[in-house]
Amino acid sequence: MASIRFEQVSKRFDKVTAVDNVSFEVNEGEFMVLVGPSGCGKSTLLRMIAGLEEISEGKLFIDGKVVNDLPPKDRDIAIVFQNYALYPHMTAYENLAFGLKIRGLSKTEIHEKVMEAARVLEIEPLLERKPKAMSGGQRQRVAIGRAIVRNPKVFLFDEPLSNLDAKLRGQMRLEIARLHKQLKTTVVYVTHDQVEAMTLGDRIAVVNKGKIQQIATPQQLYDQPTNRFVAGFIGSPPMNFIEGKIEQSQGGLTFSDPTGQLVVPLPDHSVPSAQAGQPLSFAIRPEHLHTHPAKGEQHYAAFTAQVQLVERLGHESFAFASLGGQQVVARLAPEENVTVGERVQLLAELTKGQFFE
Repeated sequence: MASIRFEQVSKRFDKVTAVDNVSFEVNEGEFMVLVGPSGCGKSTLLRMIAGLEEISEGKLFIDGKVVNDLPPKDRDIAIVFQNYALYPHMTAYENLAFGLKIRGLSKTEIHEKVMEAARVLEIEPLLERKPKAMSGGQRQRVAIGRAIVRNPKVFLFDEPLSNLDAKLRGQMRLEIARLHKQLKTTVVYVTHDQVEAMTLGDRIAVVNKGKIQQIATPQQLYDQPTNRFVAGFIGSPPMNFIEGKIEQSQGGLTFSDPTGQLVVPLPDHSVPSAQAGQPLSFAIRPEHLHTHPAKGEQHYAAFTAQVQLVERLGHESFAFASLGGQQVVARLAPEENVTVGERVQLLAELTKGQFFE
C-alpha cells in the first residue's frame, strides 16, 4: 500500500489548463473516487499518477517520495483502462502472465500468481480462452487480474465499467468493492457515474474545470454539499434549485420564490451576507418533497405546483412539476398518487433544505 499526495499540481496543454493548482491526499489503503463531468480533469489526474502525463507545476508524491520525473515502470502502480487493452492473440492465461514474464519471474512464480488471481476473480474456466471468446464482463475481469498479479502499491481504474451494460456494471461494482476489501490496496478510481462513485468510494473527490470542488465521504457529499455544483451533480434526480430572493418580514428574513407561494424562514448564519432583495436559491432533494406529512414532528414549507410528468418505477415515482415556470422533482412513495395536469400541494422538509447564493 502507498499514500498519494498532490501538492499544488497543475497541468497545461498549450493554453488550456486541464488541472489547476490541485492539492489533496489519498491515504494508504483508501478507495478514492474522482468523479465529475467529461473534460473536468479527472482522467488527467489519474494519468499523472501513472506517469502517462507530465506535471506542469507542483509535486506529486507516492509513498512519500516525489515521482514527477519517475518513469511509469518504476512507480509500482497498475492501471485498468476502459477498453480492457488485452492482447487479442493471447489467451487469458497468457495475458495475465505477460507482464510477469517481462519482469523476469520464473515459470513457477508466474503460474502461482496467475492462478491466485484467477481464483480471486473466479475466472479459472476462462484461462484458455482468447478475448474474442469472452463477454465484456469477462474481459474486464481478466484486465483486472492482469493488474492484481503484479501486486502493486496502487491500483488505478480509468472508467473501467463504461463499456458494460447496466446489469454487468452492477455486478462488476460488487466485484471491485469485494476485491478492495480483500486486497486492502490503495485505489484511485475515475468515473463520471455518480452511482459508481457513491457505492464504491471511501471518499469522493468531485472535480470540475480542473479544480477539486469537495472531498468527503459519500454521505457527507450528499447531505452537506459545499457549493451549488456539488449539490447539483451528486444525486439522481439532482437536487431541486428554486430561485428567489431574500425578503424582510415581521419574523425576520425569509426566502421567497417569484410567485410568493414558497416562503422559507432564513436561519441565522445560513447566508452570512443575507440582506433584503438579495437573489438566493433554495435547494432541496426530491425525496424531501412530500404530498402528505411524514411520520414524526417535521417542519414544512408548503407550495402548490402543477404536475407535468410522472415516471412510475413501481417502488417509487418521480413527479416533475412546475412552480411558476421553475421545475421541481419530487420522489414519491407508491401511495402518493398524482396525475399529469393536477395541481398538487408539496411539502418541503425545512430541516433538509439548503441555501446557495
